[in-house]
Amino acid sequence: MSAKAISEQTGKEFLYKYICTSAAVQNRFCCANVTPETDWDRLTQEHAWLLTEQLVVKPDQLIKRRGKLGLVGINLDLQGVQEWLKLCHWLFSWVGKAKGILKNFLIEPFVPHRQEEEFYVCIYATREGDHVLFHHEGGVEVGDVDAKAQRLMVGVDNKLSEDQVTEQLLTHVPDKKKQVLASFIVGLFNLYEDLYFTYLEINPLVVTDDGVYILDMAAKIDATADYICKAKWGDVEFPPPFGREAYPEEAYIADLDAKSGASLKLTLLNPRGRIWTMVAGGGASVVYSDTICDLGGVDELANYGEYSGAPSEQQTYDYAKTILSLMTREKHPQGKILIIGGSIANFTNVAATFKGIVRAIKDYQGPLKEHEVTIFVRRGGPNYQEGLRVMGEVGKTTGIPIHVFGTETHMTAIVGMALGHRPIPNQPPMDAHTANFLLNTSSSAMTPATTRTASFSEPRTSNDASPAKKSKAGLPAAKATTLFSKHTKAIVWGMQTRAVQGMLDFDYVCSRDEPSVAAMVYPFTGDHKQKFYWGHKEILLPVYKNMADAMKKHPEVDVVISFASLRSAFDSTMEVMQYPQIHTIAIIAEGIPEAQTRKMIKVADEKGVTIIGPATVSILVGGIKPGCFKIGNTGGMLDNILASKLYRPGSVAYVSRSGGMSNELNNIISRTTDGVYEGVAIGGDRYPGSTFMDHVLHYEDTPGIKMIVVLGEIGGTEEYKICQGITEGRITKPVVCWCIGTCATMFASEVQFGHAGACANQASETALAKNQALRDAGAYVPKSFDELGDVIRSVYDDLVAKGTIVPAQEVPPPTVPMDYSWARELGLIRKPASFMTSICDERGQELIYAGMPITEVFKEEMGLGGVLGLLWFQRRLPRYACQFIEMCLMVTADHGPAVSGAHNTIVCARAGKDLVSSLTSGLLTIGDRFGGALDAAAKQFSKAFDSGMLPMEFVNKMKKDGKLIMGIGHRVKSINNPDMRVQILKDFVKQHFPSTQLLDYALDVEKITTSKYCFTHECHYLDQKRLKQGLYRHPWDDISYVLPEHMSM
Repeated sequence: MSAKAISEQTGKEFLYKYICTSAAVQNRFCCANVTPETDWDRLTQEHAWLLTEQLVVKPDQLIKRRGKLGLVGINLDLQGVQEWLKLCHWLFSWVGKAKGILKNFLIEPFVPHRQEEEFYVCIYATREGDHVLFHHEGGVEVGDVDAKAQRLMVGVDNKLSEDQVTEQLLTHVPDKKKQVLASFIVGLFNLYEDLYFTYLEINPLVVTDDGVYILDMAAKIDATADYICKAKWGDVEFPPPFGREAYPEEAYIADLDAKSGASLKLTLLNPRGRIWTMVAGGGASVVYSDTICDLGGVDELANYGEYSGAPSEQQTYDYAKTILSLMTREKHPQGKILIIGGSIANFTNVAATFKGIVRAIKDYQGPLKEHEVTIFVRRGGPNYQEGLRVMGEVGKTTGIPIHVFGTETHMTAIVGMALGHRPIPNQPPMDAHTANFLLNTSSSAMTPATTRTASFSEPRTSNDASPAKKSKAGLPAAKATTLFSKHTKAIVWGMQTRAVQGMLDFDYVCSRDEPSVAAMVYPFTGDHKQKFYWGHKEILLPVYKNMADAMKKHPEVDVVISFASLRSAFDSTMEVMQYPQIHTIAIIAEGIPEAQTRKMIKVADEKGVTIIGPATVSILVGGIKPGCFKIGNTGGMLDNILASKLYRPGSVAYVSRSGGMSNELNNIISRTTDGVYEGVAIGGDRYPGSTFMDHVLHYEDTPGIKMIVVLGEIGGTEEYKICQGITEGRITKPVVCWCIGTCATMFASEVQFGHAGACANQASETALAKNQALRDAGAYVPKSFDELGDVIRSVYDDLVAKGTIVPAQEVPPPTVPMDYSWARELGLIRKPASFMTSICDERGQELIYAGMPITEVFKEEMGLGGVLGLLWFQRRLPRYACQFIEMCLMVTADHGPAVSGAHNTIVCARAGKDLVSSLTSGLLTIGDRFGGALDAAAKQFSKAFDSGMLPMEFVNKMKKDGKLIMGIGHRVKSINNPDMRVQILKDFVKQHFPSTQLLDYALDVEKITTSKYCFTHECHYLDQKRLKQGLYRHPWDDISYVLPEHMSM
């Protein structure tokens, strides 16, 4: 979501801190927040004015028209405020349809003033610019300000001047107040822009001889601008609407969402409700909520939420267990229902996300059965068959009733089944598995013969893109009449190899002569080539560091698909629009601030460029023209493209906001008509780069398109332009339209749906109002989304009956070989691994040591010894063994500067070598004579002990074989000068280990080898050792030992 409401206190703090105006703003920072936990003594110490001023008290919980509702205490002293709060509030209250607890209040100084000193000012954003409303009469009885107020529209990227304000807004204001008000309104507008407000209303704004007072204020800011405004905003809290409490589970999911590249949303509507949802996709989540409410389940709907954008198994598990935990806290006499739904995914591996849900179901199987939960599942997309199989299996093994359906079932049909409005099939039909139609049986690597690429109802004609018409001087450039053709060439911004390969596979299955992707741009590497597949063959596509080189070397390119991040999407898009050859740009990024999006739209309109996007939480905008071109991941993987017949054009065009729901439209249209001619998902932001009407008019003017499908949604007024086009005769082709979000008017409190633009700010923006207006205008509007497919089929059948559409014979598409990695993920092939490991696995959500997640390692405080036990021995060692390992590491951490390893490291360091090189130099001296003696001693002692040799027999054998006994003898340490490190370890082992047989054996060997007899017999060997220049040890007198005084001996 982008535009989010902030509390009145937060809004005023922003204003007091950052407004720049010559007007004297009074009572700066005189705002005191009060909750049931407030310490009044401390509050009066922090705000001394509470004891001296007359006061105003009011709830600060996003409640409109507080004055009319009697929720404002005026002209009270502090005791009066406390009594007002005690007698009237801290209780449940009704505000409209919403019932909630008044628990957060704002106290401010009372401002005595006259009625004529009250004014009204409001600034709000639209696609074209920012509107400034002003009325010379403010206050509670201001009435319909839209009708009364003077208004001024400031175009995108334009500035507001005091002269404009004075001339256009202050015509009814006394002359002596004009200068103050003009300065304040300009300062307010600049603040609105600088801090990325989307809505700012002050009513009343009081102007007295002393200055300006902001009495009441309501505001929204663009939350996506956090990375720009963080320094000024700080940590902003966004309060929930009145009537809906902020639950810790919502905060937990919001935190998961913030840390994830995926989208995870949760809003609790009725925690005691019977119907719970776990839906994939922003658009799909709204459709499921609509259908539940349409079928009478509004009072039992417990939550709204969605997960999308390819969340990992662990993220899906965390999301699912939160839902299951909430729904199994209170029993319902009728049992409970969990709907796990979604549209057809574009790139999310359904089986992988379902694994997380299955884990959660297994963990909660007891409570789920106890609460009599029935689960209904419907999903499609990559590997969905395996996901559904796993989901069905968990139902059988746990005994939980789970009904599983795929793309053969209408998306919302499971809602009717769950609520008893339609029967549950015993054995639902299943579509073919992915592998059934992707593996190639031909040995030919040639591009297949051209298949039909014209519409079902049209003779074969040229599909070349129509260039933008040249416009007259001073007028905006005309936009291209055709976005894509079979010759369209694109540049992809970003290293999105999976998306590019998907585009090439689509090109191949559509029998294009050449790949649609000419090049990629990735500024973080130098120019190079990237390998891709064209059917069976491997090809190389150029990758450029900057856009200028790519444009210069590929003048045939007219489309750019931008996968730039939200921070770089604006700059990169503005750069792309400087090249006249580009007529279409698709922006995939979510979270671009609305102010930046509006600037991009302005420049695009001036240059005749069509922008598709930006996206919001669906993380996908898209466009597809079967037989010609597709944007990025649009249409999903090849199995869905083939199943939905997107490799050849049909007669139906559609436009949607949601990327996920556009895939569902592909499925519905392919099952009810001859297929899709063209489809576009414009993105869910409040200001998409192109609008519904832009694409509908393009479809109207395209001969091959015979009917149009529009999937609108709550929020905005674009659908009314379609109504106008139909009534004025500009749109003559049949239009089937449905606006999702009909459930919003049934909720007691405001709910922000998945898309940023899915929020009605007035009655005309509700889905119900728009559906009725479309119906009145002559569009074909179903009763619900559940009936959308039936209406599309009816309109199509009528066109066929009239001869407008003549269905053509199907032509089978060429086969495309499946990628090895995907085939392996599907379990279709197996390959022996080159390496094996049994101690560590870093592939999942968290690192695993010998089967133990790293979080458990830290939770149980296993320490370094415990970790080494897992990695070395693949088991948990007892505490004493872990301590022993750690002690060994501690006592051997350093041997001083005189040993050869340290000496070599020092020499290298002094020669200017880097850390790794110097360390390597020291490590290379480790061998039998230095460092390796410990390893050799362990081998020798354990071998001798295991063979049953007595210590004396072992010493005699080593002497006879002419071998040294490792670990015995030291140039410095001896029996008379023992090594305390060894002594510490010996004492610990003797005290804590249950058995010390090997240590006892080694000590017996030490006694023998350090006796006079052994010493004298070793003299010859030691003499030879001296002559052969044994282990080097640097003299101490050549080393300056500089230790802290309290640490020295």
